[in-house]
Amino acid sequence: MLRLVRRLAQLGACVAVLCALATAACGGGDGGDDRLLVVTTVSPIRSIIENVGGDHVDVIGLVPEGTNSHTFEPAPSAARVLAEADLVVINGLNLELPTLELARANTEAEIVLLGDTVIPVDQYVFDFSFPETGGNPNPHAWTDPHFAVAYAEVVRDSLVKRDPEAAGYYSMNLDAFRTRISALDRLFAEALGTIPPANRKLLTYHDSFPYFGPRYGLEIIGAIEPSDFSEPAPQEVAALIAQIREVNLPAIFGSEVFPSPVLDRIAEEAGAVQVSALRDDDLPGEPGDPTNTYFAMMVENVRAIAQSLGGDSDVLDGVDVSNTWIPFARFDG
Repeated sequence: MLRLVRRLAQLGACVAVLCALATAACGGGDGGDDRLLVVTTVSPIRSIIENVGGDHVDVIGLVPEGTNSHTFEPAPSAARVLAEADLVVINGLNLELPTLELARANTEAEIVLLGDTVIPVDQYVFDFSFPETGGNPNPHAWTDPHFAVAYAEVVRDSLVKRDPEAAGYYSMNLDAFRTRISALDRLFAEALGTIPPANRKLLTYHDSFPYFGPRYGLEIIGAIEPSDFSEPAPQEVAALIAQIREVNLPAIFGSEVFPSPVLDRIAEEAGAVQVSALRDDDLPGEPGDPTNTYFAMMVENVRAIAQSLGGDSDVLDGVDVSNTWIPFARFDG
C-alpha cells in the first residue's frame, strides 16, 4: 500500500512538472519572454525565490505540497524541466539527494545548495531525528527567519549573476522580503515570549525546528519520529510519554505532512493536547493563493505554538502574509 501511495505521488508530481514547464515555456506576465526559469524543491524555498525574483522569473517546485521531502524521489519527467532550467536552487544539507543526483545528470545550469552555503560545517545541528552518526545534519534551516533571509540573499546573488540588468529589481525585492521578515521576527518573539517559562518546550513529531526553537527561547526536548522515518518502537513511545509527564508539557505537536496515529496515544496517555498543525515544507493553501507563502506558514506555526503552550498570539492578528515582491513593470531602476 505504501509503495502505491508513493507511486501515485510521483505520478502527480510528473503531471505538475510537465504542466508547469508548459506554462513557463509560454511566457506571459509582466516579466516577458526573458524571464529566468528557476527550478527548486520544497515550497518554502519556492516562496522565498518568488519573493526575490518576482515576475521576472518562473519558479517550478519539484516537490508537491504535502509530500515528505526526505523520502521524495522525482519522477523521470523531472529531468526535462531540469534540462530547461537557468538555475537550480535546492536546500542542500543532504535533504534532496535524489533530486540533486537527477539535476547533476540533466542540467548545465548552476546548482545552488542554500543550506551548505549559509551554514558553516561547525554550526551543523545534529539531534534526535538527525544524529551525527548518520552524517546528515538537520536540514530545516529555513524555519529560522534569520536563515530565510540568508537564503534570500543567496538567491538574489544567483539571479543577478544570470540577469545583471535586473540587479536593482532583485535587490529591491530582497529589501522588501528582509523588511517583512524583520517585522515578523519581532512579533514572533513577542508572541512566544507570552508562553509561561515552564512551558517553553517543543516536542514535535518530525524534528523540524532546531534552528527556530533556540532563536525564540524554546527548548527542543525531543522528536517522536525516529531517524529512519519509521514509527517509534513501543519502548520509545513509553519513554516519550514519561518525558512529557515529567515536564508536565501541555501540548505536543504533529505535522500536516507527517500524520501519525501514535501521536493520539502519546498525548492521551501523557495528559497533553496533540496539535497537528505545524508545517515545515508545506505552505498553507494552494499555489497561487494569497496565503500560500513562507510568511503565512511561519505565522500559522507561531500562532499554534503560542496558543497551545499557554501563550497569547493576538499580536499576529491581521498580519500581512502575502508576497512582498513588486511587479517588474513598477520597477523604475
